[in-house]
Amino acid sequence: MDSFLGKFSGIIYAALRMVSGLMFAQHGAQKILGMFGGMGQDGGTAPLFGLMFFAGLIELVGGLLVAVGFKTSWAAFLASGQMAVAYFMSHASRALMPIENRGEPAVIYAFLFLYIAAHGAGMFSFDAAFGTSKKPEEASATA
Repeated sequence: MDSFLGKFSGIIYAALRMVSGLMFAQHGAQKILGMFGGMGQDGGTAPLFGLMFFAGLIELVGGLLVAVGFKTSWAAFLASGQMAVAYFMSHASRALMPIENRGEPAVIYAFLFLYIAAHGAGMFSFDAAFGTSKKPEEASATA
């Protein structure tokens, strides 16, 4: 790599995966557990077995799986899809652009998790420790 940080790209990617997974899990903890101020004005939790409950479950469990790097590609793919659905269900009808409809976090998370799903867990992950994580070059070579 030509960039001055290229030699650290594996470590930086691992930090990106961990931090984004933990940040995403916090949204689920709000919805499911009422942590970090909970949901809405009253700081409550999502109704059991409602749409927001399942969204929170994907966020909490999926975020933690991405953060620790376990079944990372599947968890990130599910999280990416959930954020795409959330954008179109909750934000897109308000205005055309994400900056206008407050959908920027959903768009960023959708594309970030799509990238993580394609890239895999990388270093400092359970997937790498158990040998279930392939580098992108290896995965495309075997396909």
